Amino acid sequence: MKNFCLLGHGNSGKTSLAEAMLYTAGNIDRMGKTQEGTTVMDFDPEEIKRKFSISASLASCEWNGTKFNILDTPGYFDFVGEVQQALRVSDAAIIVLSGKSGLTVGAEKAWKYCEEYGIPKMFFINKVDDERVDYQKVLQQLKDKYGKKIAPFQLPLKEGDKITGFINVVEQEARIFDGNRTITGEMPAGIEGELEPLREMIKEAVAEQSEELMDKYFSGEEFTLPEMYSALREGVAEGDIVPVLCGSAYHNLGIPSLLNAISAYFPSPNAKEDFIIAKKKDGSESRIKVDSNDPLSALVFKTVADPYVGKMSYFKVFSGVMTPDTTVYNMNRDVNEKIGKIFTMQGKKQIEVECLNAGDIGMVSKLSKTKTCDTLSGLNHPYQLEGIKFAKPNMELAVVAKNKGDDDKIAQGLIKLMDEDKTFAFEINKETRQQLLKGLGDQHIDVIVSKLKNKFGVDISFEKPKVPYRETIRKKVKVEGKHKKQSGGHGQYGHVWIEFEPTDSEGLVFEEKIFGGSVPKGYFPAVEKGLQDAMEHGVLAGYPMVGLKATLVDGSYHDVDSSEMAFKMAANLAYKAGMPQASPVILEPIGHLKVYAPDSYTGDIIGDINKRRGQMLGMEPVGDGITMIEGEIPMAEMHSYASDLRSMTQARGDFEFEFDRYQEAPQNVIDKIVEESK
Repeated sequence: MKNFCLLGHGNSGKTSLAEAMLYTAGNIDRMGKTQEGTTVMDFDPEEIKRKFSISASLASCEWNGTKFNILDTPGYFDFVGEVQQALRVSDAAIIVLSGKSGLTVGAEKAWKYCEEYGIPKMFFINKVDDERVDYQKVLQQLKDKYGKKIAPFQLPLKEGDKITGFINVVEQEARIFDGNRTITGEMPAGIEGELEPLREMIKEAVAEQSEELMDKYFSGEEFTLPEMYSALREGVAEGDIVPVLCGSAYHNLGIPSLLNAISAYFPSPNAKEDFIIAKKKDGSESRIKVDSNDPLSALVFKTVADPYVGKMSYFKVFSGVMTPDTTVYNMNRDVNEKIGKIFTMQGKKQIEVECLNAGDIGMVSKLSKTKTCDTLSGLNHPYQLEGIKFAKPNMELAVVAKNKGDDDKIAQGLIKLMDEDKTFAFEINKETRQQLLKGLGDQHIDVIVSKLKNKFGVDISFEKPKVPYRETIRKKVKVEGKHKKQSGGHGQYGHVWIEFEPTDSEGLVFEEKIFGGSVPKGYFPAVEKGLQDAMEHGVLAGYPMVGLKATLVDGSYHDVDSSEMAFKMAANLAYKAGMPQASPVILEPIGHLKVYAPDSYTGDIIGDINKRRGQMLGMEPVGDGITMIEGEIPMAEMHSYASDLRSMTQARGDFEFEFDRYQEAPQNVIDKIVEESK
């Protein structure tokens, strides 16, 4: 069994490659096309409409007695959560390059993901039948970027502009395309000049595998074929060697050779001797192996809400055997779940199976409590496997219902969609009273809006999120508040003198220094409550007041007309009279920014931080040519940062931004905020 995912930049041909694999393996009768919306892997209505993948999909096939679980992933960065799901359950990855585009940002990121997850990889240079493709140039890009790890297994053969086959560089044999088959042919004359540098790259990669092979290489001895294949297998499994193959997914060229390479070089789920660490109920750790004889542990890595089937939970069996009509335990939720039928998937097509053994991937429907990242285990051996670390959403928009009364429907719909997609968040900001949607980029949010409309029938638009400013004072003042009303019968009378001054405390600090009972003790809480209520609205722009100390120093009362309400009103009047005199200012929220980007972009990023009224804190190299740039920026200036950074760095930069503190806004900013509030 081989579990692998297809990674790479958008439009490199990942979905077409999955289609070609399924066709070559005999699982489908004809190849679908992404442009026509007829592929196995892109079956979601949103994918068919947009003509690109937006979610990870699964299909299985068999090749020469080996079961392949293929996970096709989106290439656009807004859907990285789907890539992270697939990586968590894959044992290897194929990074697909378009021969026309060469080494792109998406391919570089795919390499980085594989390194993070510690899984082997190979490159497939797609579209080599296009006359504009320079195979050697793409190979050189890979060699320049990744050095001796790159091992080109194939050299394309062309007659004019047409690709007719390739040379197996390891065996130095020509393979000719014959329909959907690949047959052995004669080596073309004069090809040695092109072939020898590629063979040298492979020999260098093989020599790196052991001292014995290194000695042999430097003494000029030829490696035997068994030596080469053994070293290549070991090197690929360890991630030290990355094979490069080529072909055309669209025209189904070179696919059998790719399937053979996957079978020969990619590890099986149980190939590693490493144990999987799982948590037990008492918090201790258990070491489990990918073995069907061990107790059951299965990780749910993806959830889909299907309108016809209901909730679909995709899972990988890490140990034991998953069988239908059994009860399992979900330790994350502390509930038992009933497993009905279990399936392997062919895109959206469900194929019922009798069981799924350790290492295999499948789907079960209608689990009521289970969510993505939950572990299903045997009742007698409760386990919890490590979940998935998803990218945090960093683009925020305020949701506005297009139709009145749809707010509840919007909230319910988004909460259901969050079960499927863990890379967006939805919350209601109690202070600004806005519904906030956070996503990974414009396309991501666009897809969420579209799903919300199609699945739940609600239309939304967006506005800029309000910034939660605060107000405070800089000066000490003493003011009077008198509330006096006579309206027949009982009147109202409350009278206070209060000193207001700034303090470091977040909320209200209330004290009293009353002499001679000018205000009875029973009214002190009413004065404090009156001030707390008043502080919800500042006097400059209506934002909450913070950092205020109020000392009740004097006042008067009336035996009959005084009441708690009257003293609340008096305190409110004192607040309204005192704040404008106390040199009020607006405080703005400041956030801590960390940007991770290649060294060549640091100048642009620093310049942009300065433009946003930011302050640089420092820079630090973090390896692989990446620098971490740290700074502080007002939150009001960060609204479009996700898309701006993507443009600035050709999508090579990532960032983290967290609220840090409030600080006084400059006067020109205060003037603008006050003007807007009017």
